[in-house]
Amino acid sequence: MLDKTKVEAALSKIRPMLQRDGGDVELAGITDSTVKVKLTGACGHCPMSTMTLKMGVERFLKQEIPEIKSVVAETPADVA
Repeated sequence: MLDKTKVEAALSKIRPMLQRDGGDVELAGITDSTVKVKLTGACGHCPMSTMTLKMGVERFLKQEIPEIKSVVAETPADVA
């Protein structure tokens, strides 16, 4: 099981990059080796959000915490 504290710490390292562009990222949950995040602000509706998620957030988190297998975005269906 992934440690929530480690994931939050890793997200805090990438957060300034997202905030420079008017966005942010929040931890929405952890299931086994999958991290679910919510892209907010400008990142929440940007057409490049999938690229940001996979090439930015996921890549960085996997480098920081090798146990992570994937990072997925929270969808409106997840919240409902």
